[in-house]
Amino acid sequence: MTSKLAPPIGGFQEIDGRRVFAHRSGSGGPAVVFLPGANAVGLDYFGVQQQVSQFTTAVVYDRGGTGYSDPLPLPRTATEVAAELHDLLHAQHVDAPYVLVAHSLGGLYAHRFAQLHPQEVAGLVFLDALHRDWDDFMPPAASLAAAERMAPDPEQMRLALREMFTEVFADYPEHVRQALIDAHLSDEWIRTGAAESTGLTELAAELRGPDIPDVPVIALSVLDPDQEAMHDGRTRMDAALVSAVPRGEQRILTDTAHHRLCFDRSDAVVQAVRDVVGATRP
Repeated sequence: MTSKLAPPIGGFQEIDGRRVFAHRSGSGGPAVVFLPGANAVGLDYFGVQQQVSQFTTAVVYDRGGTGYSDPLPLPRTATEVAAELHDLLHAQHVDAPYVLVAHSLGGLYAHRFAQLHPQEVAGLVFLDALHRDWDDFMPPAASLAAAERMAPDPEQMRLALREMFTEVFADYPEHVRQALIDAHLSDEWIRTGAAESTGLTELAAELRGPDIPDVPVIALSVLDPDQEAMHDGRTRMDAALVSAVPRGEQRILTDTAHHRLCFDRSDAVVQAVRDVVGATRP
């Protein structure tokens, strides 16, 4: 069974008998790999990918079961997602080690990849990412279990997505922009985005074990004005994350929102990636 939606750019790699979407640009190393958040897909990061591709290889992709990749039952384990990404990068001949740039839910998958393949990780950039210790820092109303129970109305979601994506994709090439908007508004993508977020507590528990490896790490922490109750927890959680490694740094942003980070502050995202890539080079 294959996805009915055709990507406007990029292509597919067969992994375990199914197609995984990927788009690669730029050259050099270490390669930068973007791990999308829930309800997001690889090409949502096309704008920052194109900027990063000016100084190194940049890869975006869709996890199995999401976006343009072939369907799979969701949610999946972090180990399954990390194994898929590992196989994809090797099949695409993207040389390790990698700088993993993880947004939101992608943070849990990046952490698992780093646990399983520490020698293949050159650096990490966490973009307002989820963390295995989330519940230790956040108020009960913002717990992972509470997030799993949130089931937004599909029509309200569609209206909100239409408004946001029409704005944030405005500078994307037309053939990419309109295809992404149409796909995001489809029933299939709205369903899969919600389904991937139903196993958050299990994902966090799966990550109990090794910490992230001793590599350069930058965490961008978004203090969304509309989510003031989470400011303290987000600040302390990301501070604890970067303090676990000698070359860790937290950068706090107050002029964007969680889902808009890579659009409103693409400059901060690209600078963080550039800094981590630079720290890995001789």
